Amino acid sequence: MTAARDYRAPIGEARGELNEKGSRFVALLRPASDEAEATAILGELGRTYRDATHLCWAWRLGSPARERSSDAGEPHGTAGLPVLQVLRGADLSDAVAGVARWFGGVKLGKGGLARAYSGAVRAALAELRSEVRRPTVRLELEVPFDRVGAVRRTLRPPAAAIEAESYGETARFVVRVEWRREAEVREALAAVGIEVVDRPAGA
Repeated sequence: MTAARDYRAPIGEARGELNEKGSRFVALLRPASDEAEATAILGELGRTYRDATHLCWAWRLGSPARERSSDAGEPHGTAGLPVLQVLRGADLSDAVAGVARWFGGVKLGKGGLARAYSGAVRAALAELRSEVRRPTVRLELEVPFDRVGAVRRTLRPPAAAIEAESYGETARFVVRVEWRREAEVREALAAVGIEVVDRPAGA
């Protein structure tokens, strides 16, 4: 399984345009936090460019990246995959790229289509502002009351932050930790006598 790692994510949206042998390609890059948002964005683009001959797309979410793409009626591998490869090459995730094409009457061939779709996305990418994101994991701790203060002193942002806490026979904390600092945080907790109870599913 591919490990999580830092990646770039879009801030706002960007647009790029390319014309090739009469065909017009308009690419839009937008941020998306999950698959539902990505689907909604693509639906919006479909309504905006309803007169386009094709609307091809790709998205990448999170790290390790979940990916999907569509040729939307273009020959297999000539549109969605080239768009996705541009996102991969830019190490961009939490991102949706849609490219609308209006056919100009001249066939471009498979190689020409791939170059045009990827070129339109690169034009949008050149205008895009982005930021570095660091994936996190969630850890669950069971903490005796006499060690709550020590745990709070150990969990220091940005490496780790308490996301939720509850109190019964002991204190239970859910902690959000930068993925690359997990081993360090576990060691620091062990040093004050606390072991991680669980790493919740999907964390």
